[in-house]
Amino acid sequence: MKQNIRRLGYLLLGSFVLLSLYIGYINVFLGPVLATDPHNRRLAAYEAKVRRGTICDRRGAVLAKTQDGRRIYPLGEDAAQVIGFVSQRYGRTGLESAYDRYLLAMTDEDKIGMIIDRLMGRPRVGDNVVVTLDAHLQRLAMRLLGNRRGAIVVLDPRNGEILALASSPSYDPNTIDQPVRRTPDGKVLTVYDLLQHDKGAPILNRATQGAYPPGSTFKLITAAGALTADPGVIKRIFNCQGSLVIDGFRLYDTAAHGKVDFRRALAVSCNVAFAQLGLEMGAERFYQTSRAFGLTLDPWKGNLPEVAYRPGTLTPPEKMSKPELGSSAIGQGEVLVSPLQMALVAAAIANDGVIMRPHLLVRVQDHRGGVLFQTVPHRWLTAIDSKVAGIIKEAMVDVVKEGTGREAALPGITVAGKTGSAQNPGGEPHAWFVGFAPAERPRVVVAVIVENGGAGGVVAAPIAREIIQAVMTTGS
Repeated sequence: MKQNIRRLGYLLLGSFVLLSLYIGYINVFLGPVLATDPHNRRLAAYEAKVRRGTICDRRGAVLAKTQDGRRIYPLGEDAAQVIGFVSQRYGRTGLESAYDRYLLAMTDEDKIGMIIDRLMGRPRVGDNVVVTLDAHLQRLAMRLLGNRRGAIVVLDPRNGEILALASSPSYDPNTIDQPVRRTPDGKVLTVYDLLQHDKGAPILNRATQGAYPPGSTFKLITAAGALTADPGVIKRIFNCQGSLVIDGFRLYDTAAHGKVDFRRALAVSCNVAFAQLGLEMGAERFYQTSRAFGLTLDPWKGNLPEVAYRPGTLTPPEKMSKPELGSSAIGQGEVLVSPLQMALVAAAIANDGVIMRPHLLVRVQDHRGGVLFQTVPHRWLTAIDSKVAGIIKEAMVDVVKEGTGREAALPGITVAGKTGSAQNPGGEPHAWFVGFAPAERPRVVVAVIVENGGAGGVVAAPIAREIIQAVMTTGS
């Protein structure tokens, strides 16, 4: 009898310990996530008692604010996908979702202040968030895209600060809850309901979630892998006859470039030369080089997920045939990337081989102006050594000076870049340009894609030039 009672006691004690651990886990690890989950009904009740904080850009321009009980977005369509929205019906998206616990003052740092405010009878006010975006650059990027589908990414390679994330087409977050019409069964459709079924996918943040073949911009990664494996590649002479046969598959070039060295091959974007380099590297080294630049990786993993990000995709080496390897080496094949991914590739070359972790948050301030949190830049990856980065940087300068990227040139500023015209099943090639400036001490990286735009040097390069000039002028 005593033994049965003892066993029952152990069972109850064990159950109590397990329950305590589970409750502790819920409160410590899952608590902050559950507290700000859009489906948490308590959140709506809590939010009704708090004036949501303001989101400002790096210069103090307001990107989101609460006015007369409504959430207002001054930039409207120009920053919809990155800033997001708050809706009682549809929840929250973008930075409004990522920074929810700050904007509602739900962090541990806010608790004492909230208790004092409650005792003093003062209204509850959320914290204000300052982000790395530049409202001027964001507007400019959207104006340059115009009515075309595409995206522009602007960042500082020195610290990973994202200055602009433009995605077109877009929508006005101020109007998402507005009713549009009734269905035959009486259901009221809102602007957001229609956006969800829009074939242009305006809700999609093409800058971070787009999945595009990179075209010749990917030759930067191929160049990095080839130079790392054999520094003597810089002295190689390639004989381009206009095409290359790989196990019976004919890979075509844009022209018969004749005899070209490495730098000239990049300047004229020679497919034959870079397909050969990819084949010589082999699938394993090519894949690992791509991974070193962050392809297939998420820079926000383990950190605050500020934006929805789609990691790049690439066929695993054990499944990559030689024809596919040759095609992938020039940015075709099964390679898919986002504009932000290609901006990070250019950032690695600009920053002596180091990719800083991209981020949007600068600091969080309480409503009195006190700083609660400040972002410290961190190194994310070391893609290549500085010597290899230097060689590629010089070749990218040639691309703009005398190659396919001449439309990105600026007087008095040395611009380094790489164009791309990515073939795709959806029609005309996507127009690409990635680059940075000034090449001697880079402070801005730009990645541009215009869907079905045609030649990158003709369509995307001039857009990048305008962005770079604006940064150099305003000092963002």
